[in-house]
Amino acid sequence: MREIRIIGLLITDRIKEAGLTQLTLTKYAHVIKSRLGFHEVTEDVCSRIGVMILQLAGNPSECEKLEKELELIGGLELQRMVFSL
Repeated sequence: MREIRIIGLLITDRIKEAGLTQLTLTKYAHVIKSRLGFHEVTEDVCSRIGVMILQLAGNPSECEKLEKELELIGGLELQRMVFSL
């Protein structure tokens, strides 16, 4: 059985958490198939809150390691979706 694994991240302080988050994502780039990130931007303000969606692929144990490392970063909330095909 094949799976499509998606994780969503709510980053409550992008400026504070961006460095460690990016290092972790780079470390596990080999299991990230797609990545989408966004935050609110206006002429007056750039939101500190961001949302990121990752589609994972590859070794399931490596995907789990990525998720566990992300969960250790303060200021991140992680949600999972798994679709079985």
